[in-house]
Amino acid sequence: MRLLVGLSLFLLSVVLCEDESSEWKDPTVFITILVRNKAHVLPYFLSLLYNLNYPKDRIILYFKSHDNSDNSLEILEEWVEKVNREHKYHSIIKELETCSGGCLLAGETSPVGWNDAKFQHIMTVRQNALDLARFYWSDYMWNLDSDVLLLNPDVLQDLVNANLPVVAPLLTSLGQYSNFWGEMNDDFYYKRSADYGAIRERKKLGCHNVAMVHSSQLIDLRTRESDHVAFHHRKIPDYPGPEDDIIVFALSCSLNDIPMYVCNQKDYGMIMLPLEDHQKLEDDLEILRYVLLESTSRHPPIKIDPIFHKYLPQLPQKSKFGLDEIYMINLERREDRKERMDYNFDLLGINAKHVPAVDGRVLTAEYLDQKKIRMMPGFSEPYHDRPLKLGEIGCFMSHYNIWEEMINLDYEMILVLEDDIRFEPFFIQKFHSFLEELRDRREDWDLAFVGRKILHNAEEWYLDGTNSLVYVDYTHWTLGYVLTQTGARKLIQPEPLSKMIPVDEYIPIMYDRHPNITWMNNFPVRNLKAVSASPRLIFPTHYTGEDGYISDTEDTSLIEADKGEDTGPTTREETKVDTDGEKEAKEKE
Repeated sequence: MRLLVGLSLFLLSVVLCEDESSEWKDPTVFITILVRNKAHVLPYFLSLLYNLNYPKDRIILYFKSHDNSDNSLEILEEWVEKVNREHKYHSIIKELETCSGGCLLAGETSPVGWNDAKFQHIMTVRQNALDLARFYWSDYMWNLDSDVLLLNPDVLQDLVNANLPVVAPLLTSLGQYSNFWGEMNDDFYYKRSADYGAIRERKKLGCHNVAMVHSSQLIDLRTRESDHVAFHHRKIPDYPGPEDDIIVFALSCSLNDIPMYVCNQKDYGMIMLPLEDHQKLEDDLEILRYVLLESTSRHPPIKIDPIFHKYLPQLPQKSKFGLDEIYMINLERREDRKERMDYNFDLLGINAKHVPAVDGRVLTAEYLDQKKIRMMPGFSEPYHDRPLKLGEIGCFMSHYNIWEEMINLDYEMILVLEDDIRFEPFFIQKFHSFLEELRDRREDWDLAFVGRKILHNAEEWYLDGTNSLVYVDYTHWTLGYVLTQTGARKLIQPEPLSKMIPVDEYIPIMYDRHPNITWMNNFPVRNLKAVSASPRLIFPTHYTGEDGYISDTEDTSLIEADKGEDTGPTTREETKVDTDGEKEAKEKE
């Protein structure tokens, strides 16, 4: 009996020990980072790299940098010295080479652009880094470009958890650029796949088998098949393609039946646009500015390590661009949006005035009586068959108060912006051109949209002799617009508070392009002259149904409806789809 009890206790202790030892450590990751002339982006890159939610003691960092004409080496040395004092990373390997003179590679006339010698050099450096990762018996190698912004701190853990042979997070940029190719053509160069847009725009979620990933490839080195992965064409027998490191990498995988994946279940980050051969390093600063702006439409502004403050490029001097005032409407309880817009204004050099929005959540019957606000008799919101919401009244009053202030201060021209907008890449240059045409054609407009929702049946045409101005058909949203003194008076004169409808329904009525005749008949004088920027220069940060979409207008109570006549026929139901492929928006922003 004692023997059986003793044996049982022994077996139980074995089971407990096995359970205790079954918690595996995270795989080791060898992160290789090549740096050349990236001083402007390194403060952001390194701050985000450090904040990854992955055990640092399972990470080896390998930095390779050479031929820098900026202070990239100084930034790297200072950061490495700081993090080394913390003893958190398993190891940091650095190969940092100083240079003198022009700091150019053999055959280069500029640090921008590509030639055969540069391709050979990059292939060699990347291959050496891969061999080094194998030498250290790393479980994974993460080949990471130093102009990548890893905005989601879970990115590395998610890639490891995907358990795929070669995988990259989706990284987007300005325009349609990203870090994957859906297909290759017969010459092994880029070919746009049918699902490229759906993957890039995250309309098709998952980990997708693609023809190539670059700039952020996680390679599982634990498998035998990974021995075939290479960055140099000499490692591939009978190599058939161009001598380009990213193409070599892709072919080393595809020729050996190693699938490559790009994962887009989350918004993982952004990547800089590559410079064209004719551009200069200084142009990368402008690209960075707009990548940082674009990143804030999905993520908070990047918080950088304080040690980098001295290395940040100087912000542009703030301006009103010759306008009397630039207003930014913001609900005081939405401090997150104000912080984001202030960050954007700093980057763009916009001197804007913060205007507290009228909050529909706190509107009272006394306020409505004091302002003599009444809903238009018979009004019913077409999509939901409901009266006005208090949020819509608050939105209208936020704009109305600005119109009144403009008249009282005798301003000639202002810009009005809402706080849930994102700016078109290279906004400042385009906005200057837009303003110049507006001033040249001053007699043709009272209100000029900078951003709006174009509806599918819109009939619009350019003003003769202009490159960026169109006459406006029925449109939605008041994201941003330029307004003149004359325009403000035309909007105030009909006393719209006594027959209120949503502000983005009222404005089209006033320039006589609304499809609901009954509504228009409440405003007999409709002589507002409206134009728009084309292409548009600002867009909403989110569309209805997207992750992160919040409507402060819709999330409020209804006004008590007055009995009145029927609204009459409307063609609003025909306007659910945009001409330019924007996501359908059944609720007004």
